[in-house]
Amino acid sequence: MGIYGMVTGKAGKSGFGSASTAEDVTRSIDANHVTAIITGGTSGIGLEAARVLAMRGAHVIIAARNPKAANESKEMILQMNPKARIDYLHLDLSSIKSVRSFVHHFLALNLPLNILINNAGVMFCPFQLTEDGIESQFATNHIGHFLLTNLLLEKMKSSAKESGIEGRIVNLSSVAHTYTYSEGIKFHGINDPHEYSEKKAYGQSKLSNLLHSNELSRRLQEEGVNITVNSVHPGLVTTNLFRYSGLGMTVFKAMSFFLWKNIPQGAATTCYVALHPDLKGVTGKYFADCNVTTPSKFATDKSLADKLWDFSIKLIDSLPK
Repeated sequence: MGIYGMVTGKAGKSGFGSASTAEDVTRSIDANHVTAIITGGTSGIGLEAARVLAMRGAHVIIAARNPKAANESKEMILQMNPKARIDYLHLDLSSIKSVRSFVHHFLALNLPLNILINNAGVMFCPFQLTEDGIESQFATNHIGHFLLTNLLLEKMKSSAKESGIEGRIVNLSSVAHTYTYSEGIKFHGINDPHEYSEKKAYGQSKLSNLLHSNELSRRLQEEGVNITVNSVHPGLVTTNLFRYSGLGMTVFKAMSFFLWKNIPQGAATTCYVALHPDLKGVTGKYFADCNVTTPSKFATDKSLADKLWDFSIKLIDSLPK
């Protein structure tokens, strides 16, 4: 779309642009037949996506680590839409144990799963290791979602086969995927505090989201499975992600105020990719402002995607079950 489209809100080929909201891009869509999981659906664009999907009739499962915030979000949605089908299950993406527990409890509900929106994330965190000994941004933004997706994949496959409804996986990446370490993914220095840059580590995790999407899309296409996998850049949106940002980000926001979106606009691309019928069969793409755009060269590097996939599997397998 480019800077011009971002500033003016001019619609692209999809008919939507940076000024479109989540309600705009899903207008007239009936999602009553859909069950969706949204990670981090308690605030910001995750909450707005949950609200709008529920408005369109989807049964939405909010996956989040804060029970109080989740229940408040659920009540808010129900107050606005008493007919909304909205539930909450606990999920801490920084914990492998929690991811496995979430999947166990979801599968016990015996629900179909048509849409998985991997939305939650952390950004620009000071260096810290999770309980599993993994750098927190890589663990939360990539490893947690990688494992969650893999553990839910069979349920998504069976749901697609039994219902005939196309499954859709939406991974929230970011334009920040272009600002990463020189080798793209610092495989041998993920947990090294001496080589750590909070901004490059964030870019690395967002690049990982894109690589994961592309590799999973390729594998599912080879299987002939009726599931698409796409990545989205929601745009510049002021959310809780910026709680670790300092003065530099405040100055940047002041200078680039004309590029920033409000939350309904920030959730638009997520909801468009998750629900819009025009995207039937579209997979392995990167969207911004509700239109396909081109990611970095690292993001389309198949050998890097293969390496990240194998690295992620080995890392998870090395941890206690």
